[in-house]
Amino acid sequence: MQNYDYDPNSAGAVAGVMALIGVMLVPIIIFILITVIGKWKVYEKAGKPGWAALIPIYTWIVMLEIVGKPIWWVILFFIPCVNIIFIIWTINLLSKSYGQSEGFTIGLVLLGVIFWPILGFGSYQYLGPSAAEAGGLRPKDPFNPNPNNYQDPFSNNNPPPQA
Repeated sequence: MQNYDYDPNSAGAVAGVMALIGVMLVPIIIFILITVIGKWKVYEKAGKPGWAALIPIYTWIVMLEIVGKPIWWVILFFIPCVNIIFIIWTINLLSKSYGQSEGFTIGLVLLGVIFWPILGFGSYQYLGPSAAEAGGLRPKDPFNPNPNNYQDPFSNNNPPPQA
């Protein structure tokens, strides 16, 4: 049998571990930057400051304002087990505020690095917190001849319907 003399404190071992950490850290930082940039654009679409995506607790306060929930909900984000439910609920309300369904919420929670930029840079419009309460989708009125203004079909500001 051979006796290997291996010292885990040797310079080679330390350099190998540091290289591994460096290789793993670069993609993590890139993923975080992509997610924050996507959140920045989502906040700007809602008329809120985009830089709020950079500040840890303030980002949740701004998100609560976007979805129309009380600011004291941020306290619930610090209670173990309760925070998971309320964070997912808030993200669900956010996706509904942009007219998206629960499937998009799952994407924001599990694949945020992909879905936050899609929501921020895509053609999705902020519909407001009332859209979140209404289920996220704009109401379809079969009697409204003008799809441009679903709230007031008889307004003089509406362009005539096209045949």
